Amino acid sequence: MITRSLSLGALALVALTSGAAMAQTAPMDGAKPAMEKCYGVSMAGKNDCAAGPGTTCAGTSKMDHQGNAWKYVPAGTCTTIKTPKGMGSLAPIKA
Repeated sequence: MITRSLSLGALALVALTSGAAMAQTAPMDGAKPAMEKCYGVSMAGKNDCAAGPGTTCAGTSKMDHQGNAWKYVPAGTCTTIKTPKGMGSLAPIKA
């Protein structure tokens, strides 16, 4: 009986801890999380904007990880995104 009580208590604690952790990742006021432009991380045709001369905007990058095409990512994560061509950049990447 004691083992069952301890198991239920542990399960309840895990559920509460998980809920608290998830609550911390979502903004409390319903605002969107801060985003930043990250160059060199988008796949061909999947950029959010800016893909160099002769392009109109979103979805116009010609190749994967194009250095002058950017995608919005959560603020503070850009330079930690690893690609086959290196890390993401907060400024356009020169070829």
